[in-house]
Amino acid sequence: MEIIPAIDLLEGSCVRLNQGNYEKVTLFNHDPVAQAISWQDQGARRLHLVDLDGAKTGKPINDQSIQQITTALEIPIQVGGGVRSIERAEALLELGVDRVILGTVAIEQPELVNDLADRHPNKIVIGIDAKKGRVATRGWTKASEISAIDLARNYSNIDIAAIITTDIETDGTLQGPNLDAMKKMAIASHVPVIASGGVGKMSDLLSLLQLEQYGVTAVIVGRALYDGAFTLKEANQAIGDGRLQDSIKKDSFIA
Repeated sequence: MEIIPAIDLLEGSCVRLNQGNYEKVTLFNHDPVAQAISWQDQGARRLHLVDLDGAKTGKPINDQSIQQITTALEIPIQVGGGVRSIERAEALLELGVDRVILGTVAIEQPELVNDLADRHPNKIVIGIDAKKGRVATRGWTKASEISAIDLARNYSNIDIAAIITTDIETDGTLQGPNLDAMKKMAIASHVPVIASGGVGKMSDLLSLLQLEQYGVTAVIVGRALYDGAFTLKEANQAIGDGRLQDSIKKDSFIA
């Protein structure tokens, strides 16, 4: 399982939101390029980058920072936040981004998603952000009646790279991932699933290993790394040995 550190950009700085609330912002670094280089130096194999301004407004406010990060790093970068047109997705790819994450348009414009997947095979990721099983859009500010599981099924047969599933109620809380919701998402999807939200300690991370058998291939970690709950090196080492951890076999298994 791959550990993907996250950088959330808001007004040019690295921040984290609590449960997607723009009023609950924690600032971690004023220099996102330095932070990105730090994650690469610590052993990251991929970087997850979210343009929070773009997610909320639909405008490419942080493109300068995104360009600087793609130029500075050797590892691939996946970027999401406010990508609501073919032109915007392709502009990000031209900046050197490896994968583009589509969220809101996955509900509002499914034909656009299909078109982009045809144009750029394995370069598109569907971001499914859910609260109580229902998808939220527009930077988590708008609720929908669409089931997250149904949405995953709808996009399982096109040429996308992955689905990112984020449980809004656990994101940024450090209270542990919603394993049951992630398992259901992985079972519903025919493409790899990336888990996101809730990891606060090493045991949370190790608990996700049981979901590999269902297709969860990676986990995005943000606040736990920034707060120093564990280092990226420690996380990579633990995941490498995690299959042997008796604790997750006995205490964390989902029936």
